[in-house]
Amino acid sequence: MIKAISPSIKYIGVDDIDLDLFESQYVVPEGMSYNSYLILDERIAVLDTVDGRKGEDWLRNLEEALDGCRPDYLVVHHMEPDHSSLILTVLEQYPELRLVTSAKSVAMLGQFFDAAAFEGRVQVVKEGEELSLGTHTLRFLMAPMVHWPEVMVSFETTEKVLFSADAFGKFGALSKCGYFGEEDDDWACEARRYYFNICGKYGVPVQTLLKKVLPLSPEVIAPLHGPVLRENLASYLDLYRTWSSYGVETEGVFIAYASIHGGTAEVAGKLAEILRAKGCPKVAVSDLSRDDMGEAVEDAFRYGRMVVAAASYDGGLFTPAWLFLHTLQMKAYQQRRVALVENGSWAPSAGRVMKEMFGAMKDITLVEPLVTIRSRMKDTDLPSLEALADAILK
Repeated sequence: MIKAISPSIKYIGVDDIDLDLFESQYVVPEGMSYNSYLILDERIAVLDTVDGRKGEDWLRNLEEALDGCRPDYLVVHHMEPDHSSLILTVLEQYPELRLVTSAKSVAMLGQFFDAAAFEGRVQVVKEGEELSLGTHTLRFLMAPMVHWPEVMVSFETTEKVLFSADAFGKFGALSKCGYFGEEDDDWACEARRYYFNICGKYGVPVQTLLKKVLPLSPEVIAPLHGPVLRENLASYLDLYRTWSSYGVETEGVFIAYASIHGGTAEVAGKLAEILRAKGCPKVAVSDLSRDDMGEAVEDAFRYGRMVVAAASYDGGLFTPAWLFLHTLQMKAYQQRRVALVENGSWAPSAGRVMKEMFGAMKDITLVEPLVTIRSRMKDTDLPSLEALADAILK
């Protein structure tokens, strides 16, 4: 569907409501949007293509928005296939069109397409360079590792629109959550899950990009996924500052548990009850065997304190808990207080493995005591759980 950001700037992206797993791993019950934009001026620029799954729909949007005109430029901000799949199709359809992108993107073109198809048709831009379209001008800012090395963003200087690539994106089809941020009742929920699972490892590069963007005072943020943001931009920018600096967004405790036969689940529930009774402002609980891993990762970063309760398994750590901690390590989990509960029937080993895994992460404070449960929680275990709750809340 075509939406007007302004009389000259159009949204021409598409929704994918049939997609079950984004990047073959993240559950997207509300689908996904692949965003693309068009600037109509003396010279016309298309900003990014979309995933090949929705190529026909996007090409129809492009043709309709052009209304008989022919584009001069295709700006490629990011080479990931959900944004670049139709580059060659567009170049073939419009032989006079030039591709505008970063030097690192040029190196990737030959990995996804036949490099010979781009000879003489690529215009490489560097940090701070501008492309005049007439009354509109695009200024290019390099954004390496947000979240691929070739990424750049562009700032339209007349209408102050930031085309932010994957930054400020979120999960969900726009036909379901709204095309503009003011239509979205809870942008932060799926934007947070998107950020920490897609960009979370790259906090320092995101901070670097924010330092470039903030002085420009954008009035619109147009990402490659999720709604176009036009109101209350300060709130979105503040969240990105918190997320990218690994700060605490919400005071409370996140309990993540992995239980084989229900014993560890019972402990997690009791500990949540104890924490609430002690006045903890918010206690979130996740079953790592059944709940969405992406949401568990999101909550681990959202709260400043976490308890991981896990069963021992094959002399190590129960697989869902191991996968969760491994994922946190990949995503640069840091600057948090963590308490541990292990369960084991004959040779508890989960605590040892969890300590080793958290020991490889940055600025993690492991809270004592490590609580060991033998198969099933008993009344004699309650004092240890009380002490653990006091320690994590300290």
